[in-house]
Amino acid sequence: MSRSIPVFLLVLISLFSLHANADSYESTIETFRNAGQSSEYFPGSYGYAVFPSIGKGGFVVGGSYGTGRVYAQGGYVGDASVVEMTLGWQAGGQVFSQIIFFEDQRSFDEFTSGNFEFSAGAEVVAITAGASANVGTTGVNAGASGGRNDATTISPGYHKGLAVFSIAKGGLMYEASVGGQKFGYKPRELASAQ
Repeated sequence: MSRSIPVFLLVLISLFSLHANADSYESTIETFRNAGQSSEYFPGSYGYAVFPSIGKGGFVVGGSYGTGRVYAQGGYVGDASVVEMTLGWQAGGQVFSQIIFFEDQRSFDEFTSGNFEFSAGAEVVAITAGASANVGTTGVNAGASGGRNDATTISPGYHKGLAVFSIAKGGLMYEASVGGQKFGYKPRELASAQ
């Protein structure tokens, strides 16, 4: 049984992890620019990391994976990845978009250090049409976004230099689990060389 769980998990994540292209980045950024108060963070932030599609799946053991781009002072500066492993009651799969705003260069530098991790209690604002919900990387979440362009949010403000928003794209995930997101980063010149 223990060998079948990782295979099941990999299959779920691969089904929900979509490869992003340039259009999906622009489309995702535009969605967050038009979605409630997340739009207010673009002009004043030092930069942001955007993940068009993060796939999440699990059955008791779960995980998520996605790739993204990092922008600073209006320019694309590197590529990022996000991985999360969870353990606890959970079943299903979900795909969501996520954006992380950096308040200043200090928070940007911390994120791009290559080993950045959200603790299990990090706050994320889920953007939904007609309803708002705060969720954490502990995995307690609900809902799906309908009508991404007319979504509303309740802004949490920056916390330790970061503000995080997500939009559910599809799927259904039931969970009460513990885990935290870990991020990797490659500067654009290194990412292009590989």
